[in-house]
Amino acid sequence: MEYRFLGRSGLKVSRLCLGTLTIGPLQANLSLAEGAKVIRTALEEGINFIETAELYDTYRYIRKGLAGWSGNVVLASRSYDYTFSGMQKRVEKALRELGRDYIDIFMLHEQESRLTLNGHGPALEYLAQAKERGLVRAIGVSTHVVEVVEACAEHPLVDVIQPIVNYAGLGIRGGTLEDMLEAIRLAKHRGKGVYAMKPLGGGNLLRHFRKAWDFILALDCLDAIAVGMKTPAEVKANVRIVAGDPVPPEVALAIQAEKKELLISDWCQGCGRCREVCQQDALYLQAGKMQVDSQRCLLCGYCAAVCPEFCIKVV
Repeated sequence: MEYRFLGRSGLKVSRLCLGTLTIGPLQANLSLAEGAKVIRTALEEGINFIETAELYDTYRYIRKGLAGWSGNVVLASRSYDYTFSGMQKRVEKALRELGRDYIDIFMLHEQESRLTLNGHGPALEYLAQAKERGLVRAIGVSTHVVEVVEACAEHPLVDVIQPIVNYAGLGIRGGTLEDMLEAIRLAKHRGKGVYAMKPLGGGNLLRHFRKAWDFILALDCLDAIAVGMKTPAEVKANVRIVAGDPVPPEVALAIQAEKKELLISDWCQGCGRCREVCQQDALYLQAGKMQVDSQRCLLCGYCAAVCPEFCIKVV
């Protein structure tokens, strides 16, 4: 496993970051033991960088997976909260549920514009104080939007940026793939740590996973690459891909054959809450029930988190 520093943050991370969205209730909904096994496999394979978010509800998986592990692990989490006191509660919750004295990276979750970044000023102010107190080691921002990466490149409080990047440009907003890469290169020039999200387009590019991996690994402007994984076999395959080693043919075929989709059950009431949180405009109302545009959907599952009838799931 190759390790790199996340910009000037001082954090040394594995090139491959384990994303835990896929193991939690918004997607695979693994048992605690199954999810912890995925995390433990990642550690044993050399991955020392694990990311989550309050929304994912996976702190318990990480805590169990790390139990008894003596090696260095870099953890990142995120929250949408924009207030000082609210962000304080989110960080305290993360520390409590992860069983840690500090969290390596705490991020603003999926910022939509320069204006929303400015509106999260009080939350950033708390994170800056938490960093001074040693509760947080680095401050970050995740985003799908080109102008947010540009703004973070110049922001004095932001240490780490997590933009969406994949060869097809799926999910990038406010510009093209080349615009996003230009913004990332600016951020790297300014000393920010940058690690990519959704290099496989939320699963939409699985049938072209070799092409997707070749593209993302060739980019010299990324310190690490976050990928959601839900089985030990998937972890081992991705570790080999990043290392440039061959993947067993049967594993490669299984990955290519896998297909994910957003399922909206028949008991949907059409309330529209899911549509309000979908940044891809992939959901629409038809005949009193929500429908999904599979060409736009990134299979993040965030819509499922706000469904009052529990009728949405990535399967």
